[in-house]
Amino acid sequence: MELNQYLSMFIDESKDHLQSLNENLLVLENDPKDISIVHNIFRSAHTLKGMSATMGFEDIASLTHEMENVLDLVRNSKLDMDSFIFDCIFKSLDSLEAMVDDIIQGGTGKADVSEIVTSLKSIVTGDYQVETKAAASAVATSSAGSFADQADLTKILDEYQYSVLLQSFDSSYNVYYVDVTVDEDCVLKAARAYMVFNLLENNGEIVKSHPAVEDLEQGKFDNSFSLYYVSEMDSPTLEKTILGVSEIASASVMELDRASLDDLIAQASEAFLQAAQDEVAAAVVVEAPGKPTAFVKAAESKPTASSTTGNTAVANRTIRVDIERLDTLMNLFSELLIDRVRLEQLASEIDKSELTETVEHMARVSSDLQNIVLKLRMVPVESVFNRFPRMIRDLAKSLDKKVDLIITGAETELDRTVIDEIGDPLVHLLRNAVDHGVETISKRLASGKSDTGKVHLSAYHSGNHVYIEVQDDGDGVNRDVVLSKAIKNELVTPEQGARMTDSEVYQLLFASGFSTASVISDISGRGVGLDVVKTKIQSLGGSVLVESEPGQGTKFSVQLPLTLSIIAAMLIRLGNEKYAIPLSSIVETATVKVEQLRHVHGNMMMDYRSSVIPVITLGSVFQVPGYTLDSKEESDVVIIRKGDKLSAILVDELIGQQEIVLKSLGKYLTKLFAVSGATILGDGHVALIIDTNALLK
Repeated sequence: MELNQYLSMFIDESKDHLQSLNENLLVLENDPKDISIVHNIFRSAHTLKGMSATMGFEDIASLTHEMENVLDLVRNSKLDMDSFIFDCIFKSLDSLEAMVDDIIQGGTGKADVSEIVTSLKSIVTGDYQVETKAAASAVATSSAGSFADQADLTKILDEYQYSVLLQSFDSSYNVYYVDVTVDEDCVLKAARAYMVFNLLENNGEIVKSHPAVEDLEQGKFDNSFSLYYVSEMDSPTLEKTILGVSEIASASVMELDRASLDDLIAQASEAFLQAAQDEVAAAVVVEAPGKPTAFVKAAESKPTASSTTGNTAVANRTIRVDIERLDTLMNLFSELLIDRVRLEQLASEIDKSELTETVEHMARVSSDLQNIVLKLRMVPVESVFNRFPRMIRDLAKSLDKKVDLIITGAETELDRTVIDEIGDPLVHLLRNAVDHGVETISKRLASGKSDTGKVHLSAYHSGNHVYIEVQDDGDGVNRDVVLSKAIKNELVTPEQGARMTDSEVYQLLFASGFSTASVISDISGRGVGLDVVKTKIQSLGGSVLVESEPGQGTKFSVQLPLTLSIIAAMLIRLGNEKYAIPLSSIVETATVKVEQLRHVHGNMMMDYRSSVIPVITLGSVFQVPGYTLDSKEESDVVIIRKGDKLSAILVDELIGQQEIVLKSLGKYLTKLFAVSGATILGDGHVALIIDTNALLK
């Protein structure tokens, strides 16, 4: 079998499962008693093992097998999770990620995992902590034929269900194993199964059914199903009751005792394990005559117990598209949008009803198309944020600190090309927050803070920008330490330093080779980090700012522009020129009398809703030809907002609202103040798009 064609699918699914394992382990670490999370972890590890074995990556398969053995003991309540077990499994995940990365780079996926395997085996045997694990080890090794040793037995009968049956023996109830067969020509199998269940539940308790109740309700079974049943009814009465349901072909009732129950479970478990091995070996390729082979997910064909919607599983509905094709599609649609605006303008001039109706219909269709085109390239930042909780956990542990990472706005969407680039800068900022920002436990307690530091990672849209912020509640940036280090490195002179504001001093942190760490470690101190962050963010056309309050913490704000997008904007006229202001930045528009404008310390201000806000004369800022305010009695104003800051922009005319294509001005026109791009209007003229965030600074 040629496996290369399935390699990309294997890599993608492996990365998904490893991410899921990391996330679930972090949740489990906060609540080690939650067995449902262990089941999720076990399923991911089991699927990864099957996929790896099928693809021939034996080292991955063997390591996940050892992880399964540990998790199986935990989910059967034979072992309690502790820090040693968590660390071992996290190390196993690191090795698995390294092996998958090796496969991505074209390697064989082989690695020396003997040390981790030995640790995992010592957990299973109980040798790693003899005093507290001896009992669990004895249970795990004493009953070779019992159900607890079977790797996948909880899918047959879990610990709780087994204990219910044992208690039933002690309470003099009858325990039965019932096998029911429905007529082959039965049309409503699910209804017949329901009727049987209804009758049985009125006279006893169904402890376990195979297939699961959800599958039976949806008719997802052949012509038979089985169940473990506890009742006071005798065997003949039970059989007669079941056969009383129409279209039931047969009912086999076996009364159980303790010995026969264990034998039955052992046989069922052995059959299940054999079937699982056959499934892993055979269910990777489905081949139809005349059709190419197709990859099938191993060990995920059965619905989980939480699937209560009744929807049948659907095939993989995603395809991969080269991002250059999406770029081309976006550019072509941009041209189409410009022509649409031009057509709308011509239709209004010609004033012919048929033309107007056609143009209006085209506008509606292109609006729907526009939404789809935009969403094709947008990816939630969650795909980047998801990998950080694990990193923070390991980093805090190595520094002997307690840190909570709080993520908000993970659903905020960014262009795919930007998503691929911001991962590394955020890693540096988060490591910086944990290492330099959050204090040691003793220092936090001494300053009256809780022993657990908080690092907030948030993302949100503002105007035509996306902001990603990393904020900690640590000690803040010490201005004097930064300044003295900068003077020592000859970045600034003492005279310059004395005149610098706090924000200017904080910007020195981004200087190449700058570091305030006194000791070089594997985490920080080499002067590589924040300068890399600034370089990368600037290459994306963004910027990064630092705010800090001594003793309260530090906030790094990364501003990323939408370099190519379609936005709703307000078109305005200044003199003989047209400009566009993004609607997302506008609070409202109004008209103000020039005589009502105030001059405070040389700055123009105006009254606005019981407060006073600054006024920006955009014509003067941009030195627009033909613009003057002197001869006017009143002027239109646009109120803009960024966060809690408000300002008013004076304009000559409000032309109207319009959807525009945001295009960059290229490599030659860079660092233009308060201009984020340009657009081509319906009449063919170019209008500059105003960056309101820059004006509000």
